[in-house]
Amino acid sequence: MTLPHPDRVRAAGAALAAEASRFSSYGWMRGTSGNLSVVVDRDPLVLAVTASGLDKSELTDRDVVLIGADGTALDPADTRPPSAEAGLHAHIAARTGAGAVFHVHAFDAVVAGHRWPGGVEIRDMEMLKGIGHRAHDETVTIPVIANDQDMTVEAARFDRVYRPATAEVPEVPALIVASHGMYAWGADVPAARRHLEIAEWLLRFAVATR
Repeated sequence: MTLPHPDRVRAAGAALAAEASRFSSYGWMRGTSGNLSVVVDRDPLVLAVTASGLDKSELTDRDVVLIGADGTALDPADTRPPSAEAGLHAHIAARTGAGAVFHVHAFDAVVAGHRWPGGVEIRDMEMLKGIGHRAHDETVTIPVIANDQDMTVEAARFDRVYRPATAEVPEVPALIVASHGMYAWGADVPAARRHLEIAEWLLRFAVATR
């Protein structure tokens, strides 16, 4: 296949480096933990995902690896491994149509997944508007799946809990992986960031008040 133009890959890398720096400052991507991706081509699906083993507070626009729909690296000239969770990033992007997928290790999300393994129910919170739901008279559940090192297993678990948007009910653009972290996604980088930050705030409130 033809790889995306290097300028597009560098632009994706710059965007992800900026987001990684932001989330590291929150304490959500300590050391080398977490991974971020952005779609650079849709047909066939190609994502730029943060390379494995790098301090997420110090990424540059060159610190991304190109992956395909199965999560494997595409550029034979690039020997760096993609993030261990690259396959789930690609699956979420394909399944939801998202343009960016972010995975962080926000502490309260991990606590919430431990406390409510069947999903975290949130209701009557103004911040729900930020993930596309009503502030009142709707119960929103952020789903939780068990952790596994095999991303095909994680993808199947994602499919069991994910509910695509309908005319009446938007999707919930966030997921908790128990004892691990959380994912959020959106149409583009700003949307994914917004969904991640708002979902984390809602989870932090739930943990602090129940």
